[in-house]
Amino acid sequence: MRAAQSPRLRDVRLLVVDADGRIAHRRRTDLARVLRSGDLLVANDAATLPASLAGTHERSGEALELRLAGRRTLEVDDLHRFTAVLFGAGTHRTRTEDRAPPPAVAVGDRLRLGPLVARVLAIHDHPRLVDVGFDGDADRIWAGLARHGRPIQYAHVPEPLALWDVWTRIAALPVAFEAPSAGFVLDWALVDALGRNDIGLATLTHAAGLSSTGDATLDARLPFDEPYRIPSSTVREILHTRARGARIVALGTTVARALEHAARDGAPRSGDGVADQRLDAHSSLRIVDAIVSGTHEPGTSHHALLRAFVDDETLARVDAALERGDYLTHEFGDAVLIERARVRASGERVEDAEVGAALG
Repeated sequence: MRAAQSPRLRDVRLLVVDADGRIAHRRRTDLARVLRSGDLLVANDAATLPASLAGTHERSGEALELRLAGRRTLEVDDLHRFTAVLFGAGTHRTRTEDRAPPPAVAVGDRLRLGPLVARVLAIHDHPRLVDVGFDGDADRIWAGLARHGRPIQYAHVPEPLALWDVWTRIAALPVAFEAPSAGFVLDWALVDALGRNDIGLATLTHAAGLSSTGDATLDARLPFDEPYRIPSSTVREILHTRARGARIVALGTTVARALEHAARDGAPRSGDGVADQRLDAHSSLRIVDAIVSGTHEPGTSHHALLRAFVDDETLARVDAALERGDYLTHEFGDAVLIERARVRASGERVEDAEVGAALG
């Protein structure tokens, strides 16, 4: 598939796969007609941080780029420790996998990143994966990110991205490191159409992480652990939707990951958590009945997550249909709607008794 090269609004296509594996080609604007009355669409309302910071390694004087990649909390004032991936000198116009390696860093080293100073707090078992802490209070850190940071960007989009290019229409708390890009499907006209068709819309906040590090060893670990927050109102909507036999539809892989993590011990729980699991062919989905996602290339963690919904034969047919149809991929590309295969619907789910108990 070809990569979408611009965030500019266009008529996104939607490939629909039903529970029997039948494939149909639709448009993004058809989503409100494709979903069923009573369904609940759950979206990620995270806004995207300017998480790419250019600077220098103070001890060696060498140039580097630091890409923020994770933290353990969504608290606005808790900005003092991040997991980050380091790159050598260069810009987004060089393919991620072709970027030069960063200077060798040691614990305690200072990284000068425009108006910010970060100290290396820990080095993980890969020399490019580090924990860093910023000097100063939260206000200073926020100001430095706003003034110096750029959206994380890849070579398939040649023109520099502005921050608003990577914010969805429903963006709220700035906690995502890359855009929760399935949310680009939504605009206010579609939100209105969902309501008119009696399709619910609820939100959660999930700190979407990196889609690529440029290193095969690191990429194999994706997605990293990611914090999320699920409002009690969203849990109530989920439970009421399930109680009346309608479907829960995740708008994006981050939503599926957060909901399934929150329900790992039974019915979903509201509040904060850290999604540390991977969804794949071996996963038993308890909450999510269908997913709206971007089109993802085989071998990526996002593509592997779709194996929780359909078997490999069906997913191969989906991939072939996307290729034949010249669908566009990556964050500004086209989309798929995949309903859980009927053969997988007998897997472990939240039982009716659990739903009833949770509703009181």
